[in-house]
Amino acid sequence: MDTEPTVASQSLHNERDVIRSAGRQAISTFLDAHTCFSVIRASGKVVVFDTRIPIQLAFYALVEHDMQAAPLWDPALCQFVGLLTVTNFIDILRHYRANGLDVSTLGTRSIAETLNDPALSEGGVKHFQSADSSTSLKQACLMLHKNSMDFLPIMFPEDMRVLATFTYTNILEHLVTHFREQRRLFDDTIFDLNIGTYHDKLVTVAPSQKLAETLDLLHEYNLSALPVVDPNSRQILGVYSRSDITFLATAADAENAIANLDMTLEQIMAQQRTDMTTPDALHTVSKGHSLQSIFEYFAQLRFNRLFVVDEKRVCG
Repeated sequence: MDTEPTVASQSLHNERDVIRSAGRQAISTFLDAHTCFSVIRASGKVVVFDTRIPIQLAFYALVEHDMQAAPLWDPALCQFVGLLTVTNFIDILRHYRANGLDVSTLGTRSIAETLNDPALSEGGVKHFQSADSSTSLKQACLMLHKNSMDFLPIMFPEDMRVLATFTYTNILEHLVTHFREQRRLFDDTIFDLNIGTYHDKLVTVAPSQKLAETLDLLHEYNLSALPVVDPNSRQILGVYSRSDITFLATAADAENAIANLDMTLEQIMAQQRTDMTTPDALHTVSKGHSLQSIFEYFAQLRFNRLFVVDEKRVCG
């Protein structure tokens, strides 16, 4: 019996495992060696909300400042008590719409009152968790992952000031900018590395679906975005992100925002920013792209996500 092909195949498999392990270790070492302070920009903007202000005012302030999240300060407790995000307000609007509540009360209802509402506590504003500026980037990633957080406030330990609010994208941006490795450790494809979600596990929406249905799907599957796909050709037409504030930015008040939930995704996409520099813009790759090429792609475009296509049909 000829065992040489089997031995050669096993040797190749072992070599690939060694390379992949070395790649993981190289990135882990880099993240361990760099702190959160090294990622903070020299000029940045942090918005903090007093929990006594109306919640509607707070969310439209986020929209005005083009920010996704802001720490909440309770003056009575003299401490931070949570983090308010755009998606929190969207979930509140969904709750009011589903239960036929008077949305006009959001104009006078304070953040604190909303935080203490039992009906809104599930999936709402989470307890305040933060990292200090000396925390390693690896530990910051672990905090984000372990606590299912999209945003991590970074504090200055001496006086507990909030210096920035981090996302995975901020950390990845620092990695691709400063990480240097001479060895070819990242030549495996993203599909072979099992990075991403593919085929039957992929959740998609059609352009004719209403925004309310799409937000329900995002909430049900705990997703940050969904590809908008032509139901006949399976070609990807666009992307709808949970953090997309188009329907909020075009609304005069909360009642108008509720009405906008009946818009179709086709209507929403027609109003979205179309420049490719926005983090939530549509970017595609194939299953054959290597992890190295993804790093290089991200270094140019700073995207939040990629969709995998096969002859223009979305597959991941």
